[in-house]
Amino acid sequence: MEKPFTGSIEEVITKLGTDTEKGLTSTEAGERFEKLGPNSLGEEKKVPLWKKFLLQFCDAMVVILIVAAGLSAFMAVKENNGFESWIDVIVIVAIVILNAILGVYQEGKADQALVALKKMSSPQSKVIRNGELVMVDSERLVEGDVVSIDAGDAIAADIRLIESSSLQAEESSLTGESVPVDKDAKAVLDEDCSIGDRKNMLFMGTAVTYGRAKGVVVGTGKNTELGKIADKLTNMDNEATPLQKGLNALGKVLAIVCIIVCIIVFLVDIFVQKQTVMDALMTAVSLAVAAIPEGLAAVVTIVLSIGMTKMAENNAVVKRLLAVETLGCVDVICSDKTGTLTQNQMTVKVIYDGLHVYDVEGNGYAPDGRIMGPDGKVHTPSGVSEMLCRAAVLCNDASIVKGEDGSYSCIGDPTEGSLTTLGSKCGMGREATMNRYKRVKELPFDSDRKMMTTYHSGIVEGKLISYTKGAPDIVLSRCAYYADKDGEHPMTPEYLDRISKQNHEFASKAIRVLAFAYRTHDDVNVEPDFSHEKDMVFIGLIGMIDPEREEAKAAIAVCKDAGIRTVMITGDFKDSAVAIANNLQMMDEKSGALSGSELDKMSEEDLRVACETTNVYARVSPEHKVRIVSALRDNDHIASMTGDGVNDAPALKAADIGVAMGITGTDVSKNSADMILMDDNFATIVKAVEQGRVIYANIRKFVSFLLSCNVGEILVIFLLSLIPNTIIPGIAAPLTAIQLLWLNLVTDSFPALALGREKGEPGIMKLPPRKKGEPIINGAMKISIAVQSIAIFVCVATAFLASLVNETGFFFSTDNNLNGARTMAFATLILAELFRAFAARSERMSVFKIGLFSNKMMNAAVGLSILMLLAVIYIPGVNKIFDNVPLNPQAWLVIIPLALIPFTASEVFKAIKNRK
Repeated sequence: MEKPFTGSIEEVITKLGTDTEKGLTSTEAGERFEKLGPNSLGEEKKVPLWKKFLLQFCDAMVVILIVAAGLSAFMAVKENNGFESWIDVIVIVAIVILNAILGVYQEGKADQALVALKKMSSPQSKVIRNGELVMVDSERLVEGDVVSIDAGDAIAADIRLIESSSLQAEESSLTGESVPVDKDAKAVLDEDCSIGDRKNMLFMGTAVTYGRAKGVVVGTGKNTELGKIADKLTNMDNEATPLQKGLNALGKVLAIVCIIVCIIVFLVDIFVQKQTVMDALMTAVSLAVAAIPEGLAAVVTIVLSIGMTKMAENNAVVKRLLAVETLGCVDVICSDKTGTLTQNQMTVKVIYDGLHVYDVEGNGYAPDGRIMGPDGKVHTPSGVSEMLCRAAVLCNDASIVKGEDGSYSCIGDPTEGSLTTLGSKCGMGREATMNRYKRVKELPFDSDRKMMTTYHSGIVEGKLISYTKGAPDIVLSRCAYYADKDGEHPMTPEYLDRISKQNHEFASKAIRVLAFAYRTHDDVNVEPDFSHEKDMVFIGLIGMIDPEREEAKAAIAVCKDAGIRTVMITGDFKDSAVAIANNLQMMDEKSGALSGSELDKMSEEDLRVACETTNVYARVSPEHKVRIVSALRDNDHIASMTGDGVNDAPALKAADIGVAMGITGTDVSKNSADMILMDDNFATIVKAVEQGRVIYANIRKFVSFLLSCNVGEILVIFLLSLIPNTIIPGIAAPLTAIQLLWLNLVTDSFPALALGREKGEPGIMKLPPRKKGEPIINGAMKISIAVQSIAIFVCVATAFLASLVNETGFFFSTDNNLNGARTMAFATLILAELFRAFAARSERMSVFKIGLFSNKMMNAAVGLSILMLLAVIYIPGVNKIFDNVPLNPQAWLVIIPLALIPFTASEVFKAIKNRK
């Protein structure tokens, strides 16, 4: 719609053919969606498949391989020996193409995982369709949709306001203005009005920071103001992680070492072994290619992507690969209480009218239960208790809906949902009560005031009544009067003390308490003002409880074993928070609790000291969260912080891992977070941390496996190539170019991927968190790589030299001793690396403890590799391609024991290390 800000609300509604109360019908919305398309700014242009394929050949190591193929082709033309001379060329080209296909496939798998995760974390909007308020994917919004808007909502389309109350929006993404802008639905503006001055509009890409509103969608997708200046939305980060950067740097170092080794081998082959220049060059180049784990970064990406998908299946949507790594380091988890450590099924349990405490039966949001008086009889609310229940229903934005399965759920804040349910139990249904006592104005809740006020007509003829609810300490401090059956009376210290004691008694039982008050206004046209939240009449207290999650209690116990401290951060009173924390066994004799007011009095230095022993922070504001996480990080902790509100965004960004709530969280908090909990459950965070540890441990396993294999190959080729023919007649490079390429394909790919899918080792959550910045190749891994590389060299060199000097025909029946010895070295090296892959399944435990064959993917990978090894040794024609000769059966009696040397060395090394 063109310039909707210039028309009145009625004109806009008429032009769009919609209804402010009923919205569009599902049929109308579907037809408009087909016509207008999805509400998005377009997908990022995808790289064509052919381009992805060609990009695989841009890697420096692949270029070297292509050069090798070119040299082989040149030699084939020069020798002119028919098909045999072209075998090397065909095999090298085939391997290059196969590697490219694998690379494209791996990238595709990672992209699919990320696309799926983006869909899971896509925002939703509250829309009125068919007269009912429903949640709709923001991408499905169409022009004419009537949208309900609250503080914290991210705006997903351009919207013309039709109702607004104390509304403010943050529009820096469009205007660059960081200060929130006041909005007014009733404004009608000039045509030349700039974007920043359009008070009756909300724009895609902005966020509501205060108030509530209703509006009609006037522009979607590229027809929005944001769509006019942007080609695409900012995508989720997919940058190279520090781990990947470190591995890439490692690969470069290894490449330099290999080039030096290759030059030496090249010179030795020419001047010592008297090989031709072309043969020597092919061996040297092939060594460089075989010795560098060029697939390492791709395997890391695949394993991280698989890990992200697994976490998503467990309700933790990780938005960035970087977060998967960091999760393994977390040593402090700062968690909200409500809904995360508790069930988020608030239920009113007690009401107090200043004289009597009434118990409320029932659980959850179902309107089943009675109000029981102190005498044990059913109580029908009347007088002050009736006024209290009415205030609970009216000063409230939550609705309770009944699902098709008969269950009840809350749309809105769970605490307010429990008040709506209380009203139903008292015979005050929300819809009927709201229609009878119309809400005409309001002062929405915010985290600074910790109160909410609504203005209603129809209660007292010719007057407005404003109801205020909020934290008891704040509401009581604003009350100058109290109500009882005889009317209103000035507040007295005795009455105030009685209320305070009752409030403390409730709080000590982990009951969350809200206080209610009212004020009468003679002027029915009075405008909302914060001064109306003073000199009020106190009505009573309502207490509700949100039981702790049983799984949270178990998860906190797991955290303790894992060296992770759990910290509760809540807006509740300290007494309530500590009671829940004790029930969850978060506190011990050294643990402390701090309130927001106590935090305000602390210096940053004092807070850095206090945060080491404080496990509960109560009555905190979002600003306090930033201070807490900053203090923890200053003490070198790796902190995870949860949040759900607009103002939590700075704390989520400040934390090492920002965690947003998927159910109760605002879109702004989700956009700021690294991870989104789809079930708002603390136990899900702990599962994600465990998965992060498992992924990192698996990355270490296959990095160690690949590097020791590659270093072992370098030692074998390099050291044996230095032995002159005069000492051992007929000696040459122990492996040919084709054999090296085959080794690279078989030994690097399948077992490494199998190691990446290894399940978590027993006791992984009983280990202390690793330090942030700790190098993946630490001292222990360096020693392990050295041990394995030497063991690989010993077994392969023994097989090669023993068979080369043996002329009895024990190992093979051929006159070509060199090819026979190379086949022995080839078979021994492949078997050694395959056997050692089993030992690499754990850095700490013997493979026999975790189950030798418990990784089915490893069994399949090794089994397939062994079959392929037998094929290239025994199938006529195929073995000739790989310069192999058939080995005698008895040769395996030597090969298998030799191949077990690296496996044995690994197990012995782990046993010695564990003994220390």
